[in-house]
Amino acid sequence: MSNPINTTLLIIGGGPGGYVAAIRAGQLGIPTVLVEGATLGGTCLNIGCIPSKALIHVAEQFHALQGYAGDSPLGIRAQAPELDLERSIAWKDGIVKKLTTGIGALLKKHKVTVVQGWARIVDGKTVDVDPVAKGKAGAPQRIRCEHMLLATGSEPAALPFMPFGGPVISSTEALSPKKLPKSLAIVGAGYIGLELGTVYRKLGVKVDVVEAQDRVLPAYDADLVKPVHKALKSLGIGLHLQTQVLGLAEDGKGLRIQPPKADEQVLSAQQILVAVGRKPRSRGFGLSSLMLDMDGLAVRVDDRCRTSMNGVWAIGDLTGEPMLAHRAMAQGECVAEQIAGHVRRFVPAAIPAVCFTDPEVVTAGLSPQQAAAAGIDALEGVFPLAANGRAMTLESTDGFVRVVARRDNHLILGWQAVGRGVSEFAAAFGQSIEMGACLEDVAHTIHAHPTQGEAIQEAALRALGQALHI
Repeated sequence: MSNPINTTLLIIGGGPGGYVAAIRAGQLGIPTVLVEGATLGGTCLNIGCIPSKALIHVAEQFHALQGYAGDSPLGIRAQAPELDLERSIAWKDGIVKKLTTGIGALLKKHKVTVVQGWARIVDGKTVDVDPVAKGKAGAPQRIRCEHMLLATGSEPAALPFMPFGGPVISSTEALSPKKLPKSLAIVGAGYIGLELGTVYRKLGVKVDVVEAQDRVLPAYDADLVKPVHKALKSLGIGLHLQTQVLGLAEDGKGLRIQPPKADEQVLSAQQILVAVGRKPRSRGFGLSSLMLDMDGLAVRVDDRCRTSMNGVWAIGDLTGEPMLAHRAMAQGECVAEQIAGHVRRFVPAAIPAVCFTDPEVVTAGLSPQQAAAAGIDALEGVFPLAANGRAMTLESTDGFVRVVARRDNHLILGWQAVGRGVSEFAAAFGQSIEMGACLEDVAHTIHAHPTQGEAIQEAALRALGQALHI
């Protein structure tokens, strides 16, 4: 075993939470070691958020050109496009490489020591790392620390009766196809399944989605889902709702399903994408030896990201829902600043969430239903994008913006929107809630014209009974 490394902060996992914590710790002068067994950036940058958005862009451009090959209302005519999938994947990989290389440079700039290898926890102050260099394992490296930060992320959840392998793939394989299948069945109509399903359908693949619940995006309220459902149907995606998955077909070339009030069927598919969610990566590195308080597979933390063991912290997907990269990043900053002696707590007023379907869905804070369930007397204002000039010029009128606020003092509790490009509203939504804005604050802020963002102002005005353009 190599000579031990001694450090103040040891971070296990170089995803969004881990690398941000390391950078912030470096800025604060904390001696920091970051252990990562794969590529810096974690799931988000390598096999999640970034590559999926890159492929979404490819699919959108390809689909738009297909529309121009027909009778376009914009008066644009073009020849039918062709897809060079290998080049598309190379472009996507280039973006990923640029970002991950940039993270490495930032860590070096802030004097963070990066150890490439797989960590095995010995105790709350000690970790052994099995380094990996050029595919060959070397001698274990022992690292001792004052503070240990667990940021190991999550991994795709598998179905026990239909494990990954062969025609059954996870989002990881779906993001780097060597060739497109003729048909794809997707198990799960959450955001991962629908984002990837939309990509594959726009690229010409026959797509079917199987969901046990009675609607797509079951985690979102019904009004937000309606425009998405309509768009999926218009793309020709088959939606099999309230349908159970029974397993692979006997020949392995399809999916056995049980529709409601019907006999068992076989859904023909060359590939089957299982997208039933993700689970915390809490096994395989000795975490159980710490005997931490757990919530199932997730590590339980308090409002300062502390675990039940003194000096051991945990952030991100490892701590459960919501499994969002920006939550992990904020938690990473919070932990680094506490280790530096700052007084910090992780108590965000709202954490925005975005579903990059077409149309997009963005939420922050409470929905009308959640406010009612909490016993809050709330009012809401809804402004349709059909009444927004900029949305008309972008052919994106099928959607709306909604605000939820207390009736007594007009404090804004939540925002929701569905429409093309509304993911960019997330910043305004989160900021207004975090700053404790009231309806009047947003309604009386001048919004640039013509922009889709005017719908935010109009929703606040409508909640006050003062809407101008509807």
